[in-house]
Amino acid sequence: MKTIKTYKILNIRYLIFFLILLSTTMHSQSLEDYLSIAAKNNPSIKASYAKFEAALQKSPQVSSLPDPNLTLSVFGRMIETRVGSQEARFSLMQMFPWFGTLAAKENVANLIAEASFQNYISTKNEVFFNIKKVYAEIYEVTQQIMLEEENLAILNSYKELALSKFKNGKGAMVDVLRIDLKRNASETTTQLLKDKKGPLTTQFNSLLNRTTSDEIFASNLTAFEDDFSIKNNDSLLQYNSKLLSLSKKKEAFEAQQLVIKKEGNPMIGLGIDYSIISKRDIPNLEMNGQDAIMPMISVSLPIFRKKHKAMQKEIAFMVDATNFEKQALENELASNFAQASYVVKKSKRLKELYETQLKTTQQAIQLLISAYSNSGSNFEEILSLNQDVLGLKIAIITATKDDFTSQAQLDYLLSKEK
Repeated sequence: MKTIKTYKILNIRYLIFFLILLSTTMHSQSLEDYLSIAAKNNPSIKASYAKFEAALQKSPQVSSLPDPNLTLSVFGRMIETRVGSQEARFSLMQMFPWFGTLAAKENVANLIAEASFQNYISTKNEVFFNIKKVYAEIYEVTQQIMLEEENLAILNSYKELALSKFKNGKGAMVDVLRIDLKRNASETTTQLLKDKKGPLTTQFNSLLNRTTSDEIFASNLTAFEDDFSIKNNDSLLQYNSKLLSLSKKKEAFEAQQLVIKKEGNPMIGLGIDYSIISKRDIPNLEMNGQDAIMPMISVSLPIFRKKHKAMQKEIAFMVDATNFEKQALENELASNFAQASYVVKKSKRLKELYETQLKTTQQAIQLLISAYSNSGSNFEEILSLNQDVLGLKIAIITATKDDFTSQAQLDYLLSKEK
């Protein structure tokens, strides 16, 4: 009967765990909900998108003709001509860049806009990764708090059992004192975990750009559906938005070389000159008072070539710099990808090990409790194994968090528009 009573007391922990989990789930938002909020509110994402929108406005600017020049001349003293006095003069001139210059400039602007868009995608995915990372840390702390509270309930049931055995003369008072030591340690650990959760909550809400005190309910970590095991460095080169941005920047610099070459050619101007002529008091004067219209053409003379050569060298250096940036980034991405892949495999294997050990340890505890109920011996070993169970459960949670975070990092490294 006492053994049955003991098991009933121990089963309280499962009820407590279920109630806490149910309470958390009822108020929780999914991770996708949080990501959706961040996509709309995060200032870094909004700033990056605004820069992309600004870059889109560059194309209409550079692909348009320069403004025409209109000159108005009014003479203080009339200039006399054979057919009358010249009262005023209008000149209108429109300059035209060399053939293909505007199209080349538009191409550069479009490439820069595409690079800006990839920067926006990279910024958004980086923010998403940081959200997933902090979310996983909040999940880990939340689960650890639940485990510590569950462990405290178990220790309380152990204390009742130890007191009962002591009163019956089959146990020692030192067993009760050992439990009190474990309880104090568990209570302190719980409070430290709650203190740790506060800064994580603030950090998470800051990423969502909302009130830092809003509660975060991280009840579970959804597994990734993508099979990252089949991905490799080629996928990084194909999908990573930072690399795509650098590629577009390089294309823009290379296209800029054509623009500089085009701008080294003459500009052609077409215009018209219109003079207002007043009539003279001379009868039968041919073309008397007829206004003068004169078509005009002008050509710029790009004879100072030093600046164009310097611009060509500048762009060549920028192309080289972008190539080096890409190479450095590719090396960094490959290293991060390999490390994250290792952590994913490591976490899965450790989780399998811990779950196997947990089952065996729990079985050993049940046997020891049964023996203690009968003989009152081996209580210290029960407490030791109970701590092992707690440690294994925490290790499983940490492995789950590491697995999720590393897969989120792989998803970020292979990031593309979503």
